[in-house]
Amino acid sequence: MAGLFSVVLPVFLVLGFGYLVAWRGWMGADAVDAVMRFAQNFALPVLVFQSMARLDIGHGFDLALLAAFYAGAFVSFFAGWAGGRWLFRRSPEDCVAIGFICLFSNSLLLGLPLTERAYGPDSLAGNYAIIAIHSPLMYTFGITFMEFTRARGMRLSVSRVAWRALSGVLRTPLVMGIIAGLAVNLLIQAGLVLPQGVWDAAAMMARAAIPAALFGLGGVLVRYRPAGDAGAIAMCCLCVLVLHPAVTYGLGRTFGLDAPAMRSAVVTAAMPPGVNAYLFAAMYGSAQRVAASTVLIATLAAVLTAWAWLSILP
Repeated sequence: MAGLFSVVLPVFLVLGFGYLVAWRGWMGADAVDAVMRFAQNFALPVLVFQSMARLDIGHGFDLALLAAFYAGAFVSFFAGWAGGRWLFRRSPEDCVAIGFICLFSNSLLLGLPLTERAYGPDSLAGNYAIIAIHSPLMYTFGITFMEFTRARGMRLSVSRVAWRALSGVLRTPLVMGIIAGLAVNLLIQAGLVLPQGVWDAAAMMARAAIPAALFGLGGVLVRYRPAGDAGAIAMCCLCVLVLHPAVTYGLGRTFGLDAPAMRSAVVTAAMPPGVNAYLFAAMYGSAQRVAASTVLIATLAAVLTAWAWLSILP
């Protein structure tokens, strides 16, 4: 239980404090939204930019680690999609949204701080490798799958559907931060030297990112009240908290991942879906109650499931 109190609980206390503040009305919805906009549109992209700009790409991008994590993610997606289609008889659009809920683990707001608290700041190379392609890959896949699902019978060209998906992904602030960071990384390798003041300013913004995002996420979760769809919600929680990390753990052992890579992959895989899962559902008006309730319930359940996975990992 020591791991629960020293590693997991502090992260969820910050999130819970944001929930309490919003629930008691000490901050209005507009103020909470402003905190989340600051975190998601500015501070978190700067955090990722800084990390990508300084990442040792050759060392950090372990193909076996990425294969284990993303294979588990896509198994989880198709399990959720199939459950929505054949078990719960949802509409095609709802099935894609439910699959996306099962696909998108909260790699940045929860996976990163939990890994850092459990294993130290030097253990995050694998996390950043996952984060570098997480949002671009997942949003590209989810939006493309949804657009093709909606385009059935509408006679839209493949190129038009693909352009809709690509333009939606490239407008995401987090993706902009990743692309900018990787571009600067390549320029640094080519001999570019940035003034220290630039790195200091980026570090100041980055330090605010995770506390602000956790606090804001807690405030946003007040609005997500569990309502109906109990079976679909339970299935999504099992997929994100059990199936995804179990597949990742099994493949990690099969691929012979070393301890740091295994920790980064499994801890990230074991995270609940973040607000992005709800935003995706809201974007298409599909399975919004399932998304909202899963974000809340899985986040609460992750206090125990994350501790369980930490106790299993080397």
